[in-house]
Amino acid sequence: MSELRASRLASRIGGLVLVLVALALPLVLSDFWLQAGLFVMATAIGAIGLTLLVGVAGQLSLGHAAFAAIGAYVYAWSTGESTTTVGGAGLPPVVGLLLAAAVSALIGAAFSPVAGRLRGIYLGLATLGLVFVVRHLLVNLDQWTGGFTGRNVAPFAIAGFSFSNKSPDFLAVAGVEFEGLHRLWYLFLVLALAAAWLAGNLRSGRTGRAWANVRDSETAAAAMGIGVARAKASVFVVSSAYAGVAGAMLALAYGRIAPDVFSLTASVDFLVMIVLGGLGSVGGAVVGALFVTALPLVLAEYSGSLPFLAAPGSGGLDPSTASRIVYGLAIIAVLLFLRGGLAGAARRLRHRASRTPAAPPAASTANPGTASPSTQDDGHPAEVTPSRSKETTR
Repeated sequence: MSELRASRLASRIGGLVLVLVALALPLVLSDFWLQAGLFVMATAIGAIGLTLLVGVAGQLSLGHAAFAAIGAYVYAWSTGESTTTVGGAGLPPVVGLLLAAAVSALIGAAFSPVAGRLRGIYLGLATLGLVFVVRHLLVNLDQWTGGFTGRNVAPFAIAGFSFSNKSPDFLAVAGVEFEGLHRLWYLFLVLALAAAWLAGNLRSGRTGRAWANVRDSETAAAAMGIGVARAKASVFVVSSAYAGVAGAMLALAYGRIAPDVFSLTASVDFLVMIVLGGLGSVGGAVVGALFVTALPLVLAEYSGSLPFLAAPGSGGLDPSTASRIVYGLAIIAVLLFLRGGLAGAARRLRHRASRTPAAPPAASTANPGTASPSTQDDGHPAEVTPSRSKETTR
């Protein structure tokens, strides 16, 4: 019990240190790293929602990008103003963020009857169809979405305080001017911490245990009194809401959205995040999002300094292709050598570090003066050879 308490205390201290570091980073990071951090935090929320669906509840989904697109465009439409090309509701940004989560959750609830009847690869193929349907709507409903070219996204604001370079147009902290990227960093950090905290409570609480029971055996879950259809619907709704919030955050980070941002590749990226991080792990989803999201951005930023990379469109190995190759190799390595992903590897390391060597067993009292047959002279366990019957030794 003391070891468990020590492990929890160490985890809380480590988490607090990470939060303090995240709060201080905008004081020293350049605009490129701030922008990359915004993308990481946005996709981390989407990955957390997907790991609840796939890792905890065992429901395969290839349509996570579709729900992220719904959240992004709902936010852009609800907070934007009507122009000659696109419409907008002009609602406050906080209301737009809530609508992005709510509409995505409602569409997830509408799709949940399909999820309740399918499982495995069949459910994955059904959700895959959502990506193509949503993309078709985004391209053709140009009065709301802007079509192929997309639409601009209104900046976030709370009570007159803008998370852009307006209202106030100048803000400095510790001698560092806080522009739009700095302000958005703290907004995204609050949302990411809240999403991780909520997911952790759901996963360890009664709801999460019901999801896990349905994943392990629907028949056994039903025998225990768990509503299987209700459990599947609830996890799909929660995952869709997470994706909607992630889509709205991506819209804020980009400043302008287009249908190509939420393609099938984005859904695959979300899956890669949770597989690398470890299915069902909230922390693993965050680490996977950091790896998958930041790698192509870093390779593109420093492609001129890396001799094996070529400029995009030049015919050589561009940063995007290089990152896909690294993803593939990382997935193969995780599946072969890191069972449970990075989160599983971290758990095994903590378990090995917390184990203490057991005391040597006492000598047998049946034959005083002789060592126990299960121990050597130095007190370490000896190799035990199983006994064999006469029939097996003949």
